[in-house]
Amino acid sequence: MNTIQNPPSAESRQPDSLLGVSQRLPPANLQAEQALLGALLTNNKAYDRVSDFLTGAHFADEINGKIYDAISQHIEDGKLADPVTLRIYFQNTGVLDPVGGTAYLAKLLTSMVGIINAADYGRVIHDAWIRRQLIDIGQDVVNNAFGARPDLDGPDQIAASEEALFRLATEKGQDGGFLSFDRALADAVKIAQHAFDRDGDVVGLTTGLRDLDKKTGGLHPSDLLILAGRPAMGKTALATKIAFSAARSLMQAAREAEDDAKPKGSVAIFSLEMSAEQLATRILSEQSSVSGEKIRRGELVQKEFDRFVQVSRELSQLPLHIDDTPAITLSAMRTRCRRLARTKGLSLVVVDYLQLMRPSVGTKADNRVLEISMITQGLKALAKELSVPVIALSQLSRQVESREDKRPMLSDLRESGSIEQDADAVMFVYRDQYYLQQRQPKETSYDSVDKYQTAMEEWQRKMDLAHNRAELILEKQRHGPTGTVNLFFEGEFTRFGDLDMFHDA
Repeated sequence: MNTIQNPPSAESRQPDSLLGVSQRLPPANLQAEQALLGALLTNNKAYDRVSDFLTGAHFADEINGKIYDAISQHIEDGKLADPVTLRIYFQNTGVLDPVGGTAYLAKLLTSMVGIINAADYGRVIHDAWIRRQLIDIGQDVVNNAFGARPDLDGPDQIAASEEALFRLATEKGQDGGFLSFDRALADAVKIAQHAFDRDGDVVGLTTGLRDLDKKTGGLHPSDLLILAGRPAMGKTALATKIAFSAARSLMQAAREAEDDAKPKGSVAIFSLEMSAEQLATRILSEQSSVSGEKIRRGELVQKEFDRFVQVSRELSQLPLHIDDTPAITLSAMRTRCRRLARTKGLSLVVVDYLQLMRPSVGTKADNRVLEISMITQGLKALAKELSVPVIALSQLSRQVESREDKRPMLSDLRESGSIEQDADAVMFVYRDQYYLQQRQPKETSYDSVDKYQTAMEEWQRKMDLAHNRAELILEKQRHGPTGTVNLFFEGEFTRFGDLDMFHDA
C-alpha cells in the first residue's frame, strides 16, 4: 500500500553547508595576534606599520584586543609601551586575570617571530575580522529571510543587507593612506591640461548657465552641491535645467567623438516630490516653449502639438534617467546609482529633495537633525565613491519670511549645521518678483488717492526691474568665489537661462 509522506521541513531542505555555519569555528588566527602583540611590546616602532588599519576590535581574542588598545593608547600618548610600563595598568584593571595575569605579557614576548613581519600579522588579523563580519551579515540575511525581522519586507531586507556590506567596505581599516605628492601633482597637472584643452571656463560638467559655469567651472566630480530655496522659487525647475543641460552635453560629446556613439555617462534624477511624468512635462514645456498648463489641459493648437511631439522625439535620446520612488532610502539610492554607473555610466546625480529622503535601512537617529546629518554625509560619500557631482535640493526654514530682506542665508537651511558642513557648495535661488506680487498696494490702505498712486508707481517700477529675473546666490563654494548670478526666469515655461540670452532674442 502506498503511503503519503509528509513534505520535508524547511530545516531539512536547507543545504548542509548552511546548517554547518553555526557549527564551525569563526575565522581567527590567535598565533598571529600573539606574534603581533609580542612585536609591538618588543619595539613600539612596529605600531606605525599597523596603526592605520588595525584596532583592538579586529582581534578575535577579546583580551588580545584590549592589550592592543592599551599599547595603542600608550604610544599615542607619547609613552613607552612594554611589559614593565603596562604591568601596573593591567594589574589595576584585572584585564589579564583570565589568562594568568601579567605573566601573559612575558608569553607574548616569546611568541614574537620578527618585527619586520608586523604588517603581515596585522593583515592576517584584519582579514580574519572581515570574514567574521561577513559571516555575521550572512547569518542576519538568513535569519531575516526566515522572519526574524517581520517589520522588513523583501526589498527592505535587500537594502539592509547591502547597507551592512557597504558599512563593512567603508569602515575604518580599509586600504588607504597617503598619496605621494608626485602622484598628486601629476593628477593636478592632468586636470589643468584638460581645462587648457577645453579653452573655456568650464572644466567640469556644464550647468547650461554661462555665468554660473564661470563662477564654478562647471560641476566637478565628488562634489556635493546644495540648491536651496523657499517654495515657489523654482528649485526643481533650476535643478531640472541643470540636469537636462548636463545630459545634452554628454550626448553632444558622444556625437562629436564618433558617429552614433553612445554617451559615456548619464544623469540620474531622484524625484521624491514630483512624478516622472510631471518632471518630463516640465522639460518638454521648457524646450518646446509650450505652456505646461496648456499641455495638462490639452489646450494645444496643431502647430504647438506638432512642436511638442518633435521635441519629445529629440529628448528621448538623452541619457537622462528619472526615479520617482517616494521617501527613498539612502541605501536604495546608493544601490541604484551603482547599478546605473555599472551599466550606462554615471556623470551627475540630482536629488529633489533631501528632506523627503530616509536614512539607510537599519540605521536609527534620535532626532531629525541627526537624521538629516546621516543623509547629507551619505550623499557626500556617494559623490566621492562614484566620483560624480551630486546636487541635492533643500527646503529653507520659515524664518526667511519674517525678515524685510527675504534673500536666504546659510542659517536659513533646515537642520543647517550638517547640510552646510558637508556641502562643497551651497546655492540659494531667489525671485524678488514673487514677493513683490504679494506686496501690491491696496487702495484701502491709503488716506488719499495721490498717496495710493505714488505707492502703485513705485511698486510697478520695482516689478518692472524684477520681471523675469531670478538670483542664484552662491553663498558657499570650497573651490572658488561666492557671489550672486543673475538669471532669466520665465514662469509660463518654468524656464531658467542666461539673462542676456532672452533679452537679445
